[in-house]
Amino acid sequence: MIFKVLYQEESKEVPVRERTTSTYVEAETERQVRSKLADRNLNIEYVQALDEDHLEYEKKSEDFKVENI
Repeated sequence: MIFKVLYQEESKEVPVRERTTSTYVEAETERQVRSKLADRNLNIEYVQALDEDHLEYEKKSEDFKVENI
Protein backbone atom coordinates (compact mmCIF):
# COMPACT_ATOMS: atom_id res chain seq x y z
CA MET A 1 0.00 0.00 0.00
CA ILE A 2 1.18 3.53 -0.74
CA PHE A 3 0.88 6.23 1.91
CA LYS A 4 1.11 9.98 1.43
CA VAL A 5 2.97 11.65 4.30
CA LEU A 6 2.59 15.36 5.01
CA TYR A 7 5.35 16.79 7.18
CA GLN A 8 7.50 19.74 8.24
CA GLU A 9 11.28 19.49 7.70
CA GLU A 10 12.14 20.06 11.38
CA SER A 11 10.51 18.10 14.20
CA LYS A 12 10.18 21.22 16.37
CA GLU A 13 8.74 23.37 13.59
CA VAL A 14 5.16 24.54 14.02
CA PRO A 15 3.00 23.21 11.17
CA VAL A 16 2.36 25.92 8.58
CA ARG A 17 0.56 24.94 5.40
CA GLU A 18 2.92 26.91 3.15
CA ARG A 19 5.93 24.95 4.43
CA THR A 20 4.30 21.53 4.48
CA THR A 21 6.06 18.97 2.32
CA SER A 22 4.81 15.59 1.16
CA THR A 23 6.37 12.28 0.28
CA TYR A 24 5.06 8.85 -0.64
CA VAL A 25 6.06 5.68 1.19
CA GLU A 26 5.23 2.05 0.52
CA ALA A 27 4.34 0.09 3.67
CA GLU A 28 1.72 -2.22 5.13
CA THR A 29 0.53 0.08 7.95
CA GLU A 30 0.75 3.67 9.15
CA ARG A 31 2.91 2.44 12.02
CA GLN A 32 5.45 1.04 9.54
CA VAL A 33 5.52 4.38 7.70
CA ARG A 34 6.24 6.26 10.92
CA SER A 35 8.87 3.70 11.87
CA LYS A 36 10.61 4.01 8.49
CA LEU A 37 10.73 7.82 8.80
CA ALA A 38 11.64 7.96 12.51
CA ASP A 39 15.36 8.60 11.91
CA ARG A 40 14.72 11.68 9.72
CA ASN A 41 13.72 14.13 12.49
CA LEU A 42 10.50 15.15 10.71
CA ASN A 43 7.35 16.66 12.19
CA ILE A 44 4.81 14.31 10.60
CA GLU A 45 1.43 16.01 10.39
CA TYR A 46 -0.62 13.36 8.65
CA VAL A 47 -0.23 9.91 7.10
CA GLN A 48 -2.88 9.05 4.52
CA ALA A 49 -3.42 5.65 2.94
CA LEU A 50 -4.11 6.17 -0.77
CA ASP A 51 -6.90 4.20 -2.37
CA GLU A 52 -6.57 3.21 -6.01
CA ASP A 53 -8.30 6.30 -7.45
CA HIS A 54 -6.39 8.73 -5.27
CA LEU A 55 -3.10 7.00 -6.12
CA GLU A 56 -3.81 7.33 -9.85
CA TYR A 57 -4.48 11.05 -9.34
CA GLU A 58 -1.23 11.52 -7.37
CA LYS A 59 0.76 9.68 -10.07
CA LYS A 60 -0.12 12.46 -12.52
CA SER A 61 1.89 14.95 -10.46
CA GLU A 62 5.47 15.61 -11.57
CA ASP A 63 6.53 15.42 -7.89
CA PHE A 64 5.22 11.86 -7.44
CA LYS A 65 7.96 9.47 -6.35
CA VAL A 66 7.60 6.58 -3.94
CA GLU A 67 10.46 6.50 -1.45
CA ASN A 68 12.34 3.24 -1.23
CA ILE A 69 13.14 2.93 2.48
